Amino acid sequence: MKKKLLALLLALCMVFALAACGTSSGDDAADDTGSDASSGGDSAGSGDTITIGMIAPMTGTNAAYGNSMLEGLQMTIDEINEAGGILGMQVELDYRDDQGDATQAQNAFNALIAEGVTLIIGSATSGATSALTNLANEEGVVLITPSATADDITTEDDYVFRACFKDTLQGGIAAAYVDQQGITRVGTIACSADTYSQGLVDAFALACEERGIEVVEQQSTATMNAQDFTNQFTAMVNADVELVYAVYYYDAVGPFLVTQARAAGYDGIIMGADGYDGALDYVSEGVDYSAFNNVVYTNHYDATDSSEVVQNYVTSYDELYGTTPLCFAALASDCMMMLQTAMETAGTAEASAVRDALADTSVTYEGVTGTFTLDETGTPVKGAAVISFVYDESVGGLDGLGTELVTTISADEIA
Repeated sequence: MKKKLLALLLALCMVFALAACGTSSGDDAADDTGSDASSGGDSAGSGDTITIGMIAPMTGTNAAYGNSMLEGLQMTIDEINEAGGILGMQVELDYRDDQGDATQAQNAFNALIAEGVTLIIGSATSGATSALTNLANEEGVVLITPSATADDITTEDDYVFRACFKDTLQGGIAAAYVDQQGITRVGTIACSADTYSQGLVDAFALACEERGIEVVEQQSTATMNAQDFTNQFTAMVNADVELVYAVYYYDAVGPFLVTQARAAGYDGIIMGADGYDGALDYVSEGVDYSAFNNVVYTNHYDATDSSEVVQNYVTSYDELYGTTPLCFAALASDCMMMLQTAMETAGTAEASAVRDALADTSVTYEGVTGTFTLDETGTPVKGAAVISFVYDESVGGLDGLGTELVTTISADEIA
């Protein structure tokens, strides 16, 4: 909980600092439909600046994702500016809060384009981002999402790209891990109304079927912010499953899902996806922390990766913010790296030229979340890390909870 409080305080400090510099924070996306950015808008370059827009959940249920995106993106932009900028111009950030809501995301998008911003990073979730894709194509605005994994977010020959893998790949990687463990009986739990949760579970179930892994129990909740998973895990116990694939966000996983699964008598493997990143910051004090053993999830990168790119990033982020970056920070930074590469290739920040450069599938990107190319739809072809929660009893308490890398699985391994 201390880490959570620190992260929130740091995020607030950043908001005030940016506001002092004249950058619009757009904290009320519903009402802010055209506030002036410090550069006067115009991503294509106004004078000696390029404005990058960002849409993310800065408040609400998924605020940890949005604030993580902001921190990673601002750090990367500052480093770019210190190195001379892009095409001789400094980069400025104009960010807006979508509260994790599709309508608010559209309001935020409209506010940015009213300022002339044509290069936008966002949003964090598939539901909010899917509300923006048609708008981006209609307006000729480049939209790069760091973490919206729904398959239909990107399609061929349009203005929408991403830095993350898609659901079918992440679900396939999860099934490959299950197969490697020799597991043959699994169950799934999803939010039936959520694009991300249901989409990933569907992808996982299909990949399991192709591998001869039986999905013997399927359960669901009505909302992503469910707080009671007792009945769902009781059903898993009765079905005698070896692994439960449950796709939820950190704010459900940390305080509710894991501990309730164990209380219901389920002691098998719980597997999740990238939404589990940051869940340990939301674990309630005084629970049985050993409940988090045997919980694994797929993620876009591993902060303990020994590669120079990852360790330089993690070190810089920790020095600036005093914590380890979530995947959402790293992915937002990779979005900025992709935009920088495209602008420098095109020789301009004009949206259609940047779009054309991003659409070149021969370009190799060296990012924090891996080395990758984009496929014909604008989605990276790359693997994933499988990470486990671990509890060190010798340390005890919340401080004893941590993570460790289990394995990495490449895109080729799910073919």
